Amino acid sequence: MNILYIMFDQLRHDYLGCAGHPALKTPNIDRLAARGVRFSNTYTQSPVCGAARMSCYTGRYVSSHGAQWNGYPLRVGEQTLGDHLRAGGTDCWLIGKTHMKADAEGMARLGLSPDSTIGARQAECGFDVWCRDDGLWAEGPDGFYDSRRSPYNAYLQEKGYPGNNPWADFANAGVDGDNMASGWFMQNADRPANIREEDSETPWLTSQAIRFIDEAKGPWCAHVSYIKPHWPYIVPRPYHNMYGVQDIVHPVRAPSELENPNPVYKAFTESLVGRSFSRDEVREKVIPAYMGLIAQCDDQMGRLFDHLEATGQMETTMIILTSDHGDYLGDHWMGEKDLFHDPSVKVPLIIYDPRREADPTRGTVCDDLVEAIDVTATIIDAAGQTVPDHIVEGRSLMPCLRGDKNRKKRDFVISEYDYSQHPVAAELGLAPRDARLFMVATQSWKLVHSEGGVPPMLFDLHNDPDELCDLGRDPAFAEKRDEMYALLHAWTRRMSQRVTVSDQDIKRRAESPPTTGILLGLFDGTEVNAEYSARYRGKAAKDFTNG
Repeated sequence: MNILYIMFDQLRHDYLGCAGHPALKTPNIDRLAARGVRFSNTYTQSPVCGAARMSCYTGRYVSSHGAQWNGYPLRVGEQTLGDHLRAGGTDCWLIGKTHMKADAEGMARLGLSPDSTIGARQAECGFDVWCRDDGLWAEGPDGFYDSRRSPYNAYLQEKGYPGNNPWADFANAGVDGDNMASGWFMQNADRPANIREEDSETPWLTSQAIRFIDEAKGPWCAHVSYIKPHWPYIVPRPYHNMYGVQDIVHPVRAPSELENPNPVYKAFTESLVGRSFSRDEVREKVIPAYMGLIAQCDDQMGRLFDHLEATGQMETTMIILTSDHGDYLGDHWMGEKDLFHDPSVKVPLIIYDPRREADPTRGTVCDDLVEAIDVTATIIDAAGQTVPDHIVEGRSLMPCLRGDKNRKKRDFVISEYDYSQHPVAAELGLAPRDARLFMVATQSWKLVHSEGGVPPMLFDLHNDPDELCDLGRDPAFAEKRDEMYALLHAWTRRMSQRVTVSDQDIKRRAESPPTTGILLGLFDGTEVNAEYSARYRGKAAKDFTNG
């Protein structure tokens, strides 16, 4: 069986038809959900691209792999999905974005050339690369955000779009008279992008995926990783005006949230992004474009799924569809991601398993607590391998797909955020090691712990599902905070760094201890089998005791 691991960037968990959005139509993603299982309580390991993705690719928590912010290298030697799958004979390919930065210093220290097969995989998060495009070809006074060659820009140039950065000039910009109307300015979000729809980013990447499927030799796992509906919020015709102000869901926010707020939350709401998305005129420009981007993504899923059907591969391909994090879109007086309210920290997850064993769960919704790293474990399991649980900290979701009523469920989920490089940390006067947040959530409660002496946040998800009332400093909920801190403390005691020896290795060694002549605690040797001490008995070859 082949595995198609699809990831969108910044797609909210509730902006799908099958998730109950009242206006947005996503018929192709919905038909995947109808053939598989939709997981309604899936949490990302971090509400920022780089850290979240490194957890997805390693199956490990952010504080375990250490790549805690965009552009922080994933340390050389960290095992990834590709390493685990290749050990069992399954190839692992990248088509699209990873946001991974190579540990060049570590590779140089170990003499790993990026031109070698091993070195290239180390530099590409363990993937063999069909096509890598992180989709952020921004350009400013200091040059390009991403200095690597852009395959998408090269494609656009081949199609006749002029300039050295048509990603910025055409794919992510509209037209205002004779002038470019950049997508970086949200006032332009309602304009159509100045590009033929078939040449825009999402169709281009889908074409890359289809070409891979047609040419690849199995078994394979292909990570098809889209940049959209991530900002800049601008989309080509006909998607730019497919939705309007009348389709915007009322923001989940209340004036009371801004009354004596938690200092960290306050700082994020007062950031430029937070202030912008608190304005209705910004939401009215951005959200219809965001919905249009999702509609385009959905149409491309139809194109991809139809190709699998037409080539007879739908019944031999597991499909996993998810996102790295969400988007506030003005909820809770915030934009972007960064904190741990559901619009940011929850992600969509749909898994379609074509095998007969998954028939009992088709079209169902599973509300188990799930973490993004569980997808990593699921892929390894689905490929017929044993999940190395001394390395991979996620849990396979195969029991959920099989409808196993005796499956072990998570009691809580964890997400982490190191915001030391965010301007908010400096505004709060926090040292880099103190600008860290840890979320622990159950089905009923969510606690956010802050380092640096900042008080926690606490939400009653049962009575306040919209998370509008922060109980983190309320004396009446001290006992509940203690309960949640106990869960967080239990998580910190996990075995996370003994990655070279498994529990099974330890048990095997205990069952068959080595007989290499180390004899501790013996008085005369009769305490153990005689063969263990045979080397130490017999006549001395010579007596040197007298000099």
